[in-house]
Amino acid sequence: MKKMSTKTLAIMAFYCAVFVILDRLSDTLNLFAMASGGKLNLGPIALLICSYHLGWKNGLFVGFVSVLLQLVIGSVGFYGIWSFLLDYLIAYSCYGLASLFPNYKYFYSGIIITSLIRLLSSTLSGTLLWETPFWGSLIYNGSYMIPTTICAIIFVPLLCERLKKVW
Repeated sequence: MKKMSTKTLAIMAFYCAVFVILDRLSDTLNLFAMASGGKLNLGPIALLICSYHLGWKNGLFVGFVSVLLQLVIGSVGFYGIWSFLLDYLIAYSCYGLASLFPNYKYFYSGIIITSLIRLLSSTLSGTLLWETPFWGSLIYNGSYMIPTTICAIIFVPLLCERLKKVW
C-alpha cells in the first residue's frame, strides 16, 4: 500500500470539516425537511469535490469518516445497525465514488450516479426497515434528494473548475 502524504491527509481532514459545516448549515436552514427525517443537504458537495480532487479511494474514505463525524456530533438519527448502514454509511460514502464516472464538460455524471445510489439505499431502508411500499419510500426520499442533487449538479462543476488552479 502506498504511503499517504501529510498534505493529502490534511486535505482529507479539510473536506471532512467542510462536510460537517455544510451539514450543520443544512440543519439550520432546514429546507425541504421531511417529518420523519431527511432534508436538503449541502454536505455531499464537499464529498463530491473531494472525490474529484483526491480520487475515488480517498473520496470513499472521507465519506466514511464524515459519517462517523456525524455520529460523534449527534446529527445522525438511526434506528439499528441496518438503518445506520443504509441511511448513512452507504448513502454518504458512495459520494466518494463520483470520480469513477466520466465528465462531459460541465456535466459530471458521477453526481447523478452516486445520488441515485444514495436514493436507492435510503429507499431500501424505508422499504425494508419501515415497511413502506417501494414507490412511497422512493417518492418520500426523492422529495429531498432531488433538490440536493440539483444543488450538487450546479455547484460541484463550478467549484471544481475554480479549484483546479489551486490543485
